[in-house]
Amino acid sequence: MRGTKLQPVRSQWLFAAWLTLLVLCILQLPGAVRGTAAEAEPFNEKRLALVVGISDYLTVPDLENTVRDGALIADTLRSLRFDVIEEYNLGLNGFRALLDRFEFEAETADVAIVYFAGHGVEVGGQNFLIPADSTAASRKEVAQTSVSLQDILGAVDKARQLRIVILDSCRNDPFARDGSLEIVTLDQPATVNGLAPPSPERGTLVAFAAKDGATALDGDGRNSPFALAISETLKSSDLEIGLAFRQVRDTVLKATNNFQEPHTYGSLSGEPYFLAGRKQAINTLEAKERKNAWSELEVDQEKQLAVLAGKGDIRALKGLAYMRLNPNEERYDPAAAVALLQKAADEGDPEAMFELARLYEQGIGVDQDIERALKLFHLSADKDFADAINDLGFLHFQGGLGVPRDPNKAMAYFARAADLRHPEAMFNFAALIDDGTVEGRDLDDAAAYLYQSLRTGNEQVLDLLSERPTMFKQGTRRALQKKLTERAFYDGAIDGQFGPQTQRGLRRAYGISE
Repeated sequence: MRGTKLQPVRSQWLFAAWLTLLVLCILQLPGAVRGTAAEAEPFNEKRLALVVGISDYLTVPDLENTVRDGALIADTLRSLRFDVIEEYNLGLNGFRALLDRFEFEAETADVAIVYFAGHGVEVGGQNFLIPADSTAASRKEVAQTSVSLQDILGAVDKARQLRIVILDSCRNDPFARDGSLEIVTLDQPATVNGLAPPSPERGTLVAFAAKDGATALDGDGRNSPFALAISETLKSSDLEIGLAFRQVRDTVLKATNNFQEPHTYGSLSGEPYFLAGRKQAINTLEAKERKNAWSELEVDQEKQLAVLAGKGDIRALKGLAYMRLNPNEERYDPAAAVALLQKAADEGDPEAMFELARLYEQGIGVDQDIERALKLFHLSADKDFADAINDLGFLHFQGGLGVPRDPNKAMAYFARAADLRHPEAMFNFAALIDDGTVEGRDLDDAAAYLYQSLRTGNEQVLDLLSERPTMFKQGTRRALQKKLTERAFYDGAIDGQFGPQTQRGLRRAYGISE
C-alpha cells in the first residue's frame, strides 16, 4: 500500500494501560478519547425519535388512547432533547414513506427511538403494525396491508449508538370472532394471541407493552399504563437505560395488579447510557471510557445490576465486569471480571467472548493463553461480532499471535467486518480496494464503503477525507462525489477535486448542519 494511506489496525483495547497495538499507519482510526465524564460537553448528541399513534381504523375496532399516548411520549422525548417526528392515523403508504425518511435521518443520529401505539398482530411468527387504512378482514390479509416489525427495525438499524423500538400494541385481537382466534401460518407456526417474540439485531432493544402472546391494556384513563410508565421513567435523572426499562416493567405490573407485564427483547451494547441528568455526559465519551463509566452508577442501581446478573442477565454481567476492569476503582478485580465475562460468554454473548479473548491475550485476570484467546476471537467472529472479525483480519494481514500471514484470508475478514458496518474496517477495506488489492471490487465499491464509514460518525474519517483526500485515487474521489450528489449533499462538479464545496458535502453527509 502507498505510504500515505491507512493500513488495517486492530480495534481499540479496553484500557489504555494495556494498549499494545502495533501501529501500522500514520494515523490510527478509532476516535480520540474525549476526556472524563466531568470534562465532556454538557450535551453533544443527536437524538431522533419517530412517534406514530393510530386510533381511527377503517375495518378493525378503533382504540381509545393511542393518539393521546403518542402525544404524551412525543412530549416526553422532546423534553429529553429528541428531535421528534410525530404522526397520527397514518395510512400504509404514508407510514412506509415516513419510515424511509426516518431511516435516512437516523443514520447520523446517536440515538434513534420509534414508538408505535395502535393495533399490532402476529401472523405466522411475524409481527405487523396495522395502519389506519388497512382493509384486512382477516390475518391472511394483514401482511399485504400492514407495516412489519422488521420494517421498523430497519429504520433504526444504522443509528450510531442506541436503537430502541417501543411497541404499545397488542391491546386486543382485532380479528377475534366470538372468542375464537384465526391462526394463519406464513413460514412457521403462529401463537394465538398478542405479538410474537422478535429477533432484533444486537445493539437494538425492542420493548413490548406485554409479553409475547399476551395482550396489553388500553387503560381506563387518558393513557395506557405502559405509556404512562414510559413517560415517567425515561425522565428519571441518572437512570441507566437498561435499568429504566426494568423499572417500566415493575411500574406496569403494579398499576395493573400483575395483569400486564412488559417485556424487552434484543440487547443493548455493553456501554451504559443515560437519557437524563448529569450522567448524560458519559454518553459522549469514547467507547473505552464509557465502559469504565459503569463504575459511576448510583449505589442502588449497582445493586439492581447485581440482582439481574444473579439471574443471568447478560448485560448486567458485562456491566459488573467492566466495573472490575477499571483500574481507577477500588473495586478493581480483573479475576472477578473474567468470571463474570465467562458467564456471559457461556450464554453465547459475542461481546463477552471478545473482551475475554483480549484478557487471555494480555494475561489480565488470568494466565496468558494465546490459544484460548484465538479460540474466543473465532467464537465471537462466528457470531458476527465486527470487532472480533476486524481483529482477525488484522492478525492475518500482519501476522501475529502465532497466526501466519495470509492476505487473502485477511481480505475476507475485512470484507465481513466492513459489511457489518465496522467504521475502521469500512475505511480500511475502501483503501485496499482503491489500491487494487481486492479482486472483484472497483472504485465505485471503494467510494461506497467510504461513504458508509463517513455516515457512521467517525470523526477521523471525516478529517482524513477533508484534509488528505489525495490518498485515494481520483476515480474513487469522483465516485464519492457522485454518492454525495445522489443524496443531495453535493451539487458541484464530479471532478475528484475536494475543494470547499465537496468538503461541505462531506460534513453534511457526516451529519454536521451548516
